[in-house]
Amino acid sequence: MTSSTENSTQELGDVRVRYLVTRAALRAAKAVTEPGLEPQQRLATLMECHGTLHAARGPGIPLSFGEFRHALGGNLAALLPDGVDPLDLEGMLVVDRDGQVTEDAFDLDLEQQMLLHTLRKLDTTAGVVSDRELQSEIDQETAFTLLYKQGDQAVYEAGRSDLIRSPSGAVDDLCELRLPPLVADFYREIPYNSQFEGWWFPCPVCRWPMRIVLRKNSGALVGAVRCWHAPHADMGASYLFRPTMNTSAPELLTEPSPARPSGREAVLYPDLGDIPLAVPVAGHKAVSRGIWRYTTVPGLPELSLYDRLVDRGLKVKLWPGLDAYDLLVEAGPKRAKKVPFKVDVKDYTSAATLAKLIHAQDGDRGGAEWLVVPDYRARQVPLLSGVCEKYSMRVAAASEFGEMVCEKAGVSWT
Repeated sequence: MTSSTENSTQELGDVRVRYLVTRAALRAAKAVTEPGLEPQQRLATLMECHGTLHAARGPGIPLSFGEFRHALGGNLAALLPDGVDPLDLEGMLVVDRDGQVTEDAFDLDLEQQMLLHTLRKLDTTAGVVSDRELQSEIDQETAFTLLYKQGDQAVYEAGRSDLIRSPSGAVDDLCELRLPPLVADFYREIPYNSQFEGWWFPCPVCRWPMRIVLRKNSGALVGAVRCWHAPHADMGASYLFRPTMNTSAPELLTEPSPARPSGREAVLYPDLGDIPLAVPVAGHKAVSRGIWRYTTVPGLPELSLYDRLVDRGLKVKLWPGLDAYDLLVEAGPKRAKKVPFKVDVKDYTSAATLAKLIHAQDGDRGGAEWLVVPDYRARQVPLLSGVCEKYSMRVAAASEFGEMVCEKAGVSWT
């Protein structure tokens, strides 16, 4: 009979293998696609990544350097050794048709890193993992820790809200944000793959620099701009432009976007507003990708849900107890005792990785009783419900949850 300790060790081993394979493929893909690298730099990085892959696969499962290079353009799961469940790596591409590293590959890398980091903290025997990127806190956790150490609920709320609402901007404006100095240091230069001839475009949904690529279309060069977060791009944060022959600012043209949803989903659906204007790279910065992806992106539905419920007369607290969980909603008929709803909001590309993280943490250690996902992750609810049920947690998409608590309060969500 296999013991729980053996199962835990096997699980940690599989998570580590998936992480190292994804990390090796992602770093190698970035080395291949990033402009400006000298050939020897590309080769050195590829060889280092090939070595990382061999360490993950083990000595009995070799993969030649040529096979590794070829595999970067195919299914990521093919790089895993036999016996390791690929989960969401199956069918995942690291490099897309534009020769750019895919958004989902970045997401999976960060999500697996967070899961492995959590497992290592919970399991003292996991200290054998020596990959240097796992020896330090990821940016997102470090920023939270720095805000938490202030020991002031109002300071925490103000700082975290600023990271969500202002993930990029002019340096002079960013200096006015309510952030401790060390947290402000996470604002960095505009990413090179979000620049074109000294210009960049903020996503109309999240305000972070959008990705820019150039494509050949019927012999003509066309610029394509889209948010790095695929759901935002799918909502309409996706544009085209004609590259200019001088230093003037390029102008975006909209691509066809889906119709705005009706019913309860319309309440939280973002308003994209006007077409984004080009912003000069000089004098502007943006938060690091980790903070944007796991503070700004999930923070948007947190704040949106907070705002809409407060507008409807419900009592809601943001990140109570210095982020024990995300929202405390109190709902019930007038003059009746209110029922508290303790909510954690998560936005993971990989539902399987999030499920494993919930399991590793035995639910939510902060005391959340509800797990809420953005409406565009609604398909994850059945899988997550099966996991969360073991820990007396319930799962809902954001609009479903908003409608439910409004009904209990006797007010209309729509």
